[in-house]
Amino acid sequence: MFLDDVPVWAVAAALPVVLLVAWAFGSVARWLLRGRAQLGVATSIVISVLGTSLGLLIAGWLNPDIGLWSPLSIMFALGFSVLGIAGYGAIAAHFQHPQRASVAELLHAGESDRVEFKSTARVNLRTGAKDERMEQVVAKTICAFLNADGGTLLIGVDDAGVPLGLDRDFGTLKSADADRFELWLRDLITTTMGQNAAAQVRVEFAELPDAAGHPALVCRVTAAPSPRAVYLRPGKAAAPELWVRTGNSTRHLNVDEATEYVGHRWPMGVGANLAAQLKAAVRFSEAR
Repeated sequence: MFLDDVPVWAVAAALPVVLLVAWAFGSVARWLLRGRAQLGVATSIVISVLGTSLGLLIAGWLNPDIGLWSPLSIMFALGFSVLGIAGYGAIAAHFQHPQRASVAELLHAGESDRVEFKSTARVNLRTGAKDERMEQVVAKTICAFLNADGGTLLIGVDDAGVPLGLDRDFGTLKSADADRFELWLRDLITTTMGQNAAAQVRVEFAELPDAAGHPALVCRVTAAPSPRAVYLRPGKAAAPELWVRTGNSTRHLNVDEATEYVGHRWPMGVGANLAAQLKAAVRFSEAR
């Protein structure tokens, strides 16, 4: 039989090669997904082996004379390996409900590349009056999170993480309540970034004690990583702006920087564009 003609040393050498190729394909897939598919190395290797096998079978079915190391074989093997890991990660993210950090835990941890504190959303604390510049700061922060790896904006909290409440912002609304505040906030996001961006933002409220021990309402805004670039329009006649998260700061990119950033993060090729879509679909649990 054919298998009897295969030397034992060839089988012994093939096994580590298969594992090495599977590990390499799995690593490429995990890199393309930017860590959003929360899979262990062993799991990714197993899925990569299965995906590679399926890809080679399809390549062989399309062209029975194709070689193992031909570009088409490698493309099919790598492609199905990436798709397998992305699919498994998406299914796991859909059915699993991991614990999200509470608002109190986020306050205790402090600001970071994925967490930002804002004292108010509409009121300038220096003047005590409503200020559109405060609204733009909130919009820019949310836009930056959408264009990066997602993040959480906490409104009604000072820089030290002490809850201040939303009373000042409530005072600028027709109805001083959380529902009216959320309605205003969503309208701000839709007006400045569009409906698609607004659909990727989650708004919640939590009550925590302030410095004096009195209850203070905090707004939690969670932005998921966007599958496409989100541009901010600060005004009707203003040019669109691209904001991104750099460390624990929000940064505006000029035209050249924006072009380079968009090309790198959301490439134009069909395969690369598919990978970008999968990267945003398979998110960290914090952004769900």
